[in-house]
Parts: sequence; C-alpha cells; structure tokens
Amino acid sequence: MIRAVVFDVGECLVDETREYGTWADWLGVPRHTFAAQFGACIAQGLDYRETFQRFRPGFDLYAEREKRAQAGQPEAFGEDDLYPDVRPALAELRAAGLWLGIAGNQTVRAGGLLRELFTTDVDLIGTSDDWGASKPDPEFFVRVAEAAPFEPGEILYVGDRTDNDVAPALAAGMRTALIRRGPWATIQWNTALAMALPTLRIEKLTELPERIATLNARER
Repeated sequence: MIRAVVFDVGECLVDETREYGTWADWLGVPRHTFAAQFGACIAQGLDYRETFQRFRPGFDLYAEREKRAQAGQPEAFGEDDLYPDVRPALAELRAAGLWLGIAGNQTVRAGGLLRELFTTDVDLIGTSDDWGASKPDPEFFVRVAEAAPFEPGEILYVGDRTDNDVAPALAAGMRTALIRRGPWATIQWNTALAMALPTLRIEKLTELPERIATLNARER
C-alpha cells in the first residue's frame, strides 16, 4: 500500500514560468526566445542548463545565482507561484493519513523558501544541495527512502519528468506518478516511457487522493 507521497518541486508544486523569465531578463534575451531554446533542449534530451550555454557559452549557473543575489535579484518563489491545486491536494492527502514529503533538485536557498511556504503541511523537505546528490543520481532516492518511515514500495514519488523523476524513483523501488504540466511533461507525455513507466498519470494533484485510495483498496 502507498503510505507516503513525496513531491518534486519545479513544475510539480511550483510553476517556474516567472523564474525562468527572470533568467531571460538577466541574460538580456527576449523571454519567448529563451523559452523556445529551453523547449528545444528538452525535446532533444539535453540538460536544461544547455539553454544558458546557447546564449552565453561558459555560463556557470551557480556562479550566476550568486551574482544575481548580490545584485538584489536572488532566485525567489512564493505562494503566488504555487500551482492552484497544491494546497487542496496536500490538505486532502494529509486528512487521509498519508505521510508527505517534498524533495527535489533545489538549492539551499530554495529549501529555505520551501520551509517558509510549507511550515506544517509536510513531514519532510529535502533538497539536492542539502543531501549532496541530485536527481537522477540513485543516491538522491536513497536519501528519500531513508527519510520516510516506510519501505520504498510504500512511497509514491510525484514528478513531471520521466528521466529525472519516474525512472530513477522506480529503480529505487518506489511507486511513481507523472503529472502533466510544465515543459518536460508536455514534451514527454506521449513518449513510450511516459506511457509505460508511471504507476499513475495525472493532470492535477487533486486527483491523487482518490487514485491512491483506489490502489490501496486493491492491495488490502
């Protein structure tokens, strides 16, 4: 049975449209041009950071984050950047007695922002910078499994990517849910892997309580 649900951050809980727009501004590139290159990199199976290289070869994302912070433009997201189904879904899952976590490829600063946003909603907030392991590294999912008080097969990992979320979580023995939103899921949704790998395919997080209850009823 599924006893724990752990969520990715970007394009699962947080709509990153505004943040990537600020990166386009920082680079001095029209936002629609940046978005077009971003989508092209994803469609080609490249790391999204290749987008920055196309506009500024040698671009160091971590170094530029520091420069932005020093310039008074640090990475930021808040309540307005959460997808509208996040709060209702978390409340319903919590009411159903499920253990909840948030774990994604995020900086220490982003981890702090998440802890401010989700003070009592979840049992775990972990980031790649906290753990020294980034998805799809198997060690990231080892850390998730260690943090949750259940067996890997009782954990449902929810994300928007087959490559970074679904495939490595399955390899770690977890159940998975692929949510259709953001650039990765939009591009990957009809691929063979996206059709075959996830335990669940969802359009909204608010589908999860009923879908999980149905799965658990079958396994009792």
